[in-house]
Amino acid sequence: MLVPGLVSVTFRDLDAEEIIDLAREAGLRAVEWGGDVHVPPGDTGRARDIGDRCRAAGLEIGGYGSYHKAGVTDPAGFPDIVATAAALGAPRVRVWAGTTGSAETGPEQRARTVEDIRRCAGVAAQAGLRVTVEHHVESLTDDLVSALRLHAEAASPALVPHWQPRESPDAEACLREVTALLPRLESVHAFSWGDDGYTERLPLADRADLWRPVLGLLAADGARREVLLEFVQDDSPEALLRDAADLRGWIAGTVGADAAAPAVPGV
Repeated sequence: MLVPGLVSVTFRDLDAEEIIDLAREAGLRAVEWGGDVHVPPGDTGRARDIGDRCRAAGLEIGGYGSYHKAGVTDPAGFPDIVATAAALGAPRVRVWAGTTGSAETGPEQRARTVEDIRRCAGVAAQAGLRVTVEHHVESLTDDLVSALRLHAEAASPALVPHWQPRESPDAEACLREVTALLPRLESVHAFSWGDDGYTERLPLADRADLWRPVLGLLAADGARREVLLEFVQDDSPEALLRDAADLRGWIAGTVGADAAAPAVPGV
């Protein structure tokens, strides 16, 4: 079951209630809340209130996006992050696998990063939550081989994958990545970028060649996974409404016989 949703940091200038209203208007079913603006770590009262408001509006909590950078950020603050996620009602906490790319990270720093991720997963597990690692450049998940190695090295049942595309993504390469991260992949961030990446945001439908087969892969085994819109064109609520309509239509098209996983070249 694919759950369409929104990453709250897509609209950092909107308050939580406006984001809830916008998500409902867009026909979305979940919100992943960010820890930098909307739900600061340590403010469990605010987290509980926003979680209650979401549930009252019929929205699920799609996770808690922290800015804990494993191996770099002071680990003493992570219990507050977990407590905030738990108060929100989030199923998992998103963290970053360091701040340097896999090719630039030496063995000692990689070991520190992996150990911190393992420790974070343990803290989260004590609260009944999971940890997911941001699939991002300038981190140990900038490359599929490194990402898979990271998960194997951390070896924690409370650690689950995350996925999102890069700039001008190659559809076949993306399908290979998603296939490799299944079946434990629980969430993806959905957006379409041109060659300039973050600064060249496209309508989601401009990469239907990517998203339709990716959604087919995600839906094929019937597991619950969140597909969370982020980086909409011009940071525009109107662009979100357009992209959400396309996403919901594609998800609806994965139901039934058409949900069979597409062939993935090279897998």
